[in-house]
Amino acid sequence: MSAQYSLSPQFMLLSNITQFSPIFYLTSFPGLEGIKHRIFIPFFFMYMVAISGNCFILIIIKTNPHLHTPMYYLLSLLALTDLGLCVSTLPTTMGIFWFNSHSIYFGVCQIQMFCIHSFSFMESSVLLIMSFDRFVAICHPLRYSVIITGQRVVRAGLIVIFRGPVATIPIVLLLKAFPYCGSVVLSHSFCLHQEVIQLACTDTTFNNLYGLMVVVFTVMLDLVLIALSYGLILHTVAGLASQEEQRRAFRTCTTHLCAVLVFFVPMMGLSLVHRFGKHAPPAIHLLMANVYLFVPPMLNPIIYSIKTKEIHRAIIKFLGLKKASK
Repeated sequence: MSAQYSLSPQFMLLSNITQFSPIFYLTSFPGLEGIKHRIFIPFFFMYMVAISGNCFILIIIKTNPHLHTPMYYLLSLLALTDLGLCVSTLPTTMGIFWFNSHSIYFGVCQIQMFCIHSFSFMESSVLLIMSFDRFVAICHPLRYSVIITGQRVVRAGLIVIFRGPVATIPIVLLLKAFPYCGSVVLSHSFCLHQEVIQLACTDTTFNNLYGLMVVVFTVMLDLVLIALSYGLILHTVAGLASQEEQRRAFRTCTTHLCAVLVFFVPMMGLSLVHRFGKHAPPAIHLLMANVYLFVPPMLNPIIYSIKTKEIHRAIIKFLGLKKASK
């Protein structure tokens, strides 16, 4: 794949001494460099929608006292993780489009992959806690205010905040001990652990096994528990007397279910491409990675703004006040 790019002699020299000072070469869309400035437009639009949308959700929740409830605290945490994902990829992606800057020092690459994977694990955990919130709201509505309290949500939030970084630190730090030789071209506009580890010219079995364990005991476990909670929710909804009650009960879950699908489907697609699609065109790898990192932060605020009545009303009220003040 590196043959598709014309690297400068200075960069080729640096690539030969990556055992001492690793510098990687980030890519945009291979074969589409001629229309790079056109591709920049949708990327810029996605960033603006994601950043402004999630900031708007945070502002709406902060400025409306009636939204200061556990459910919306969790939504605030989801918006913060989405903002973290956006900010993690923004510098290198926009640097390639704006300044044609493809080189990235290994230390910077480590920081970026740490942020990307940490916020991904955090988002998975937030979605799990939100599924438990929906489970209690539907299966134990009379005990909801006793079980789901603000204090417990804060504790769960702290666990979420620390779980992702603690799980990610070892695999990111261990990359520093590996020598990197040969091609140092990455197939994305940002650094991912599963790609950087493939460039190491030594045995990486421990890193691969540890990375697999982290994914299994965080993301995969979260997904199984989310599926279990929805199984129990469906069982409870099916036992309700009327179809109207069933629709009303399940309608409270549709927003969260959309967020779960938007996050986990691209993640599974990216994992399958990395695992089984090694001979797939580079554009497929790029497309799946970009969908996984850019689409959830962009769609989540839109989904919650449209599907959640309280957020929808608060937005209308907020916009109405802004217009009235003018």
